[in-house]
Amino acid sequence: MSKKIAVVAANGRATQKIISEAVERGLDVTAFGRHENNTQAASYVQKDVFDLTKTDLQDFDAVVDAVGAWELTNLYVIPKAVAYLADLLKGTDTRLLVVGGAGSLYVNPEHTSTLELQPDFPDAYKPVSATHGSALAILRAAKDVKWTYVSPAADFQADGQKTGKYLLGGEEFMLNDRQQSVISYADYAVAMIDEIEKGNHVQQRISVVEA
Repeated sequence: MSKKIAVVAANGRATQKIISEAVERGLDVTAFGRHENNTQAASYVQKDVFDLTKTDLQDFDAVVDAVGAWELTNLYVIPKAVAYLADLLKGTDTRLLVVGGAGSLYVNPEHTSTLELQPDFPDAYKPVSATHGSALAILRAAKDVKWTYVSPAADFQADGQKTGKYLLGGEEFMLNDRQQSVISYADYAVAMIDEIEKGNHVQQRISVVEA
């Protein structure tokens, strides 16, 4: 039976790729967004994430949280949305999959240092990276939620090609055979839908890079 998934903050560029990938595979997709539907989802609900209720999400196998922000004044919505959705889904069998960041990936086996703490990590990305890290910390504390946090590669390319191939990792920053940490939105979407369809990384953070 086809998976039934909800995608929150549906009109973002990464989210649109996730929805397109799900629709192409024949999944039953409902998109939730604040504005008019700019996605390929046939079922669309115009609703802010913080107006969603348990009833809105009760019939889904998985909920994808793609709430994002870049401005300092609204970064708070990233962890706030994670906490809000986790509260709605706690104690249920519905999975919560979160579009995360790369900065919190560990760069040493001891897991004492992260990518965002490295000297060459761009200052401009530090606030949003730290905020995504806060969202991950909220999930780690949510013991009664079937969450999965999906970190992209460091170079997350909106207009990159879809190859359909990627490397799946865990908590540690990784490079591909070309010594690159890069993935397109399209290939990230492939990884996200693969996780929904056949993955079982519940209460885990996973990471993906272009193969």
